[in-house]
Formats: sequence, C-alpha cells, structure tokens
Amino acid sequence: MSPRARYRAIAAAYCGALALLSTFAVGALAQPYDVPYVPTPQVVVDEMLRLAEVTPEDFVIDLGCGDGRIPITAAAYFGARAHGVDIDPSRIAESNANARAAGVTNRVSFETANLFAIDISRATVVTMYLLPQINLKLRPRLLASLRPGTRVVSHDFSMDDWKPDQVARVQKNMYLWIVPANVQGRWGMMLNLPGVGIREYELELRQKFQEVDAYARGDKRNYTLWESRLRGDDLSFVLVDGELAHRFEGKVRGKVIEGIVRTGAGSAEVHTPFRADFRGAL
Repeated sequence: MSPRARYRAIAAAYCGALALLSTFAVGALAQPYDVPYVPTPQVVVDEMLRLAEVTPEDFVIDLGCGDGRIPITAAAYFGARAHGVDIDPSRIAESNANARAAGVTNRVSFETANLFAIDISRATVVTMYLLPQINLKLRPRLLASLRPGTRVVSHDFSMDDWKPDQVARVQKNMYLWIVPANVQGRWGMMLNLPGVGIREYELELRQKFQEVDAYARGDKRNYTLWESRLRGDDLSFVLVDGELAHRFEGKVRGKVIEGIVRTGAGSAEVHTPFRADFRGAL
C-alpha cells in the first residue's frame, strides 16, 4: 500500500469516530470514564508527534488512546513503536481494527487498562489528551517514572505550574515538556581553569521542575551562575571567575555530572573536562 493510500485508509477509519462529536454535549459526560472520548483531529496528531520530534528510535505511549490514531500515526509515518492505553474496551477493539487497516500491527499494540496503573517507564514519548485535573493527578507519575529527556506532549491542556518547554498551536494548543533530571542539592568539583588555576567549587542548585537557580562557592567567594538551563539530563551554566566566562556543559548521571567547560571565545576557546559529585541535600 502506498503512503497516500495508507493515509486515506487511516482517515477513512476515523470518519465514524468523528460522528460522535455531535452527541458529545448530551451524553459523553454520563459515561463511566474519567475523560469523555473526543477524537483528536488528524492534523493535531501530526503536529503533536512533530513537536515531540518522534523518530524510529522512539517508543510512544498514548494515555487515553481512543481509536488509536496517535499510536498508528507514530508507527505509520514516523517509524516509531507505539502502545495505546484506554479504559474503554470498545475503544481498544476499534484501535486494533484501525491498526490492521493501516498495516502497522507489527509496530503498535493496545491494552484495556487504567492509565494510572500501567508501567510507563519504557516510554521515550508520552502523548495525552486528557483533562486538566487528570493531567495534574498524573504529573507526579510522569516525573517519577519517566527517564530524564522523555518528551511529554499534551493536546489542549497544560500541567499548572510545570511550565512547558515549548508551546505550539495548529488549530489547537499543544504543550511539550522534557522530563528533567533531579539536580537539586550541593555538588562539589575541582578543576584547573584557564586564567584561574586549580579551584574547588561547591555548587548549590535549587530546582523547580526544569528551572534551576544556582550559585557557587570557591576560594572564600560566592559566584553567581548565569544562564542556568536544564533540559532533560543536559545541564549548562556560565561561571565568571577572573576575567573570563567559563561555560559548563554537562550530563546528569544520577549523583554525578560530567562534561566540559568552554573558556574563551572563537579560536582561543579552551576545553576543560569537569566532574561534579553530589554532596548532599539542601
């Protein structure tokens, strides 16, 4: 089946689902599920997966998968493996039928389950179209279960004070979060910096989701850390010591942060390896 024909098959399989929208206002809220079933428009599905930068290396879990269009599109057009979860058995039956019609049953699976009870730790991308109160209830599980760097995309609804890393709008709002590593605490490091020499620093990092406030102590002085950024397990900041700015770029690996320091600019830039070890909670 050509890509164009496959896309038409997927679209045709969803036409019946769209008819449910006309009865949503009258009857959907009466169904025994936390979230009423309202299909995500296909153009929004495409943009959600594009926003998450889904690739064939990804494993996508869709929470509240409805008729399966997000996992099926992730497999058919982005080459990913995908899994859909819905509490309504009739939706799962429909999802499986749609996956067969699209020819992607080798890369997609579905299960009838409560989205709060399933294992989401293997996901590299999580997608959802839920309700604000469900997003907030789910937020602690996302932060505790998902690995740093996992992308979370929500159609229409945000997660309160967990600010999105990116917002897109194509017909509807779409929110992207990158699950942050846990960096809050005191970290120690010793290194030999150009123009400074051997210096021991203690970093103090205060964290609210991906937002980090930081400063350092060294040689009986306090240093402000500028441009502190945390994206998944990538941490960067700038420390000005002496007459130079030292740009730290590291990977968080549990109780260790390792990377390089870029000192100077242009052809005069010098790279110095660094390692910071966790010393304790604040």
